[in-house]
Amino acid sequence: MNVIFTCGGTGGHINPAIAVANIWKERHPDSKILFIGSSDGMETELVPKAGYELVTFDALYFRRGKSLKSITKNMQVFYRTWRNTAKCRKIIKDFDASVIVGTGGYASFPALMAGTQLKVPTCVHEANAMPGMTTRMVADRVDRVLVCFPQSAQYYKHPEKVEVVGMPVRREFLYTKKEDARKELKLDDRPLVVSAFGSQGAKAMNEAMGQMFRLEQDAGFPFQHIHAVGSFGWEWMPDYVKKQGVDLEKQDAITMQQYIYNMPTVMAAADVIISRAGASSCNEIAASGTPCILIPSPNVTDNHQEKNARAVCEKGAGVLVLEKDCTAQGLMDTVTQLLADPQRCKEMRKQLLNICVPDCAERLCTIMEQLGEAYGNKTKK
Repeated sequence: MNVIFTCGGTGGHINPAIAVANIWKERHPDSKILFIGSSDGMETELVPKAGYELVTFDALYFRRGKSLKSITKNMQVFYRTWRNTAKCRKIIKDFDASVIVGTGGYASFPALMAGTQLKVPTCVHEANAMPGMTTRMVADRVDRVLVCFPQSAQYYKHPEKVEVVGMPVRREFLYTKKEDARKELKLDDRPLVVSAFGSQGAKAMNEAMGQMFRLEQDAGFPFQHIHAVGSFGWEWMPDYVKKQGVDLEKQDAITMQQYIYNMPTVMAAADVIISRAGASSCNEIAASGTPCILIPSPNVTDNHQEKNARAVCEKGAGVLVLEKDCTAQGLMDTVTQLLADPQRCKEMRKQLLNICVPDCAERLCTIMEQLGEAYGNKTKK
């Protein structure tokens, strides 16, 4: 049974697909697995690193708005999408796929659409409570819509297709031990703070982190800090940090890198993580049980990150800070307070682990098996 995963753009779309692919590979070692995505997304790095084959195409993205420029751009997107869908039909036929699974991003639309046209079983996993654009466009055509939240069914015309499965995360987030992680990272006895704001980064938050580095230096580096700056900030942030008076090359407390590829290890070692509140990030944090400060992006559709963050923090599993209220000093104070309150952190870990659905990836694999077996029986007739 050959399987195609299609996803694109950010780690929040790609990592869940990799998590499911890993379980599928364990269950079906002889099965062939193929990823389809865009040529300019994080999948070009993450998928090969995970050991899977990736086929890409150039993808354009819809612009919101009714200006002439936006309309012209979207006409180009429609043409490119139609052409990519035709390419995907050939890929699916040549690969002899039995199931196609989409986990989000515009790049997943052509493969999902092509699969429905060829009547190959398809399912889409929607990470957020409210469906994104790609999910809305394919929901009526795919065989299953897999969601994280029970209340999500109300947003779909065919709720009978909807199944609540949670959010797939890699097993390493669930089972990596803190002691082993700290040893692997060669950390000293000081606590570890980790900050990351998505694979592309966020300028305002990177600036806040740069200012926080200075506060850490002024305080004598009371904790270690690993910060992922993201692709957009990688070129300018080193100079920005120097302007804050912090020389990263002359100290060992702060590590700044473009992307954290070993996030399960880093998160397991962390005492506090500062993060955006995308569904994937929230569930990875929950799986690892790492006390968190969530700063939802204000620039997302339907403000879904704030809704995710409130769902976590209202259970006592994290601290919510809105970006408009966020300052370097405020973050430094909150981190210091958390590190000084082990009982509160212990309760956070407990609540986070209660949020997690540890067998989500296994559930998805079972659904894929059911779809694939039904398809195989049908094609034999």
